[in-house]
Amino acid sequence: MTDAGYHMSAEEFRLQGKRLIDWIADYHEKRVVDLPVLSRAEPGLIQNELPERAPERGEPFEAMMQDVDEILLPGITHWQSPNFYAYFPANVSYPSILGELLSAGLGVQGMLWSTSPACTELETRVLDWIAKLLGLPEGFRSSGDGGGVIQDSASSAALTALLAARERATGYQSNERGLADHPGLVAYASTQTHSSVEKDARVIGIGRSNLRAIDVDESFAMRPDLLEQQILEDLAAGSTPFFACATVGTTSSNAMDPLREICRKHGIWLHVDAAMSGTAAICPEFRFIHDGVELADSYAFNPHKWMFTNFDCDCFFVADRAALIRTLSILPEYLRNRATEAGAVIDYRDWHVPLGRRFRALKLWFVLRHYGAEGLRYHIRRHVAWAQAFASWIAADECFELAAPAPLNLVCFRLRASDARNEELLERINQGGKMMLSHTKLDGRYTLRFCVGQTHTEERHVQEAWRIILDEAKAVFSFE
Repeated sequence: MTDAGYHMSAEEFRLQGKRLIDWIADYHEKRVVDLPVLSRAEPGLIQNELPERAPERGEPFEAMMQDVDEILLPGITHWQSPNFYAYFPANVSYPSILGELLSAGLGVQGMLWSTSPACTELETRVLDWIAKLLGLPEGFRSSGDGGGVIQDSASSAALTALLAARERATGYQSNERGLADHPGLVAYASTQTHSSVEKDARVIGIGRSNLRAIDVDESFAMRPDLLEQQILEDLAAGSTPFFACATVGTTSSNAMDPLREICRKHGIWLHVDAAMSGTAAICPEFRFIHDGVELADSYAFNPHKWMFTNFDCDCFFVADRAALIRTLSILPEYLRNRATEAGAVIDYRDWHVPLGRRFRALKLWFVLRHYGAEGLRYHIRRHVAWAQAFASWIAADECFELAAPAPLNLVCFRLRASDARNEELLERINQGGKMMLSHTKLDGRYTLRFCVGQTHTEERHVQEAWRIILDEAKAVFSFE
């Protein structure tokens, strides 16, 4: 057999590709709604079903898909189920899947403009579209000093912002000498800020002890007065405050930090993390969540959470792209080219940590062009309305209580009972297989989270979820 004989032929690719598209469509249209939402696999179950060595001889595609059905699907938690209300949405859509397929088919490596101009220029244009759709300030667009770039996640966006903030605070000296000359750098986040910021603080070298956790108010939003107090204390101690992260929609409770009151105090870099909730700003009536965002140095949200775009896709905007480039640009000889040296193009490798980058803008472009702003607003408004209806049912039932305000599509609630009873309720709901919730702790108390945002969720699914919750709550109380 020749080397070429080991490749899949174009004819077989066409045949199996069509079958795979049918499999995916059937999964979304027919199968996923009936599968247990939470995987019931025990640790090691999937691995034990797989051979210990790779096959010596190639196997037919049909055999691979048979193993997908028989081995892998039992180990899948079905995030695309209309009955998935846990964590946050991860709502893929058909146009996004097709965009990802096209990206894989083209196999573009978009590290430089010159390595594929379309990859860079489409991304620039699409991120400008997004900035306008969300009503973000003009400074975050490429026509000015700032601009947007697609990162893999909000965690990476926060890391990039921290790096740029660190370098700006040190006069870009730590790029050369490290942090030896700057031991007193201090960053700030609320006690409700996503845990990735703590990890990022470790990665950039300031350490967890130099990330100050600012307390929150009764709605779990950061208290600006305590932030100011902590900054003044650190300045008095000879430290250098350099970064603050404000959150638009915290992971635990969807709390909204007061951006305008936090603002850019004492010259520190203000980063806004709007991972899930930022999508809501496509609707003008929800843009209250962005009040004061024009005061930020950077902003990030994830279309891969609530905007029908499959993971990974984070939109990261900066007001001053020069700060990113000074922080992250390294130009070895093998990457030199005329376009870059002329300063006429954007090289997105200078806007984040990795050198290599995929053509992520394709799937986002497909989503925007398929749905249009009108279609996106239609679905966002429905999700928020159904979540608000669910919140009203909780508030009206004497067995339950709301654990936090519910401004958008996340409702935090609990039984008027012990933590043990609430934990038991969650366990019964998830093990039943018909739906899935997740939990957090608010004010130290076990709290259930109900997040509406999946692509195929309809009002009837939310109503059925409430019925299941009521039935399981009765079963929990029947043991008392």
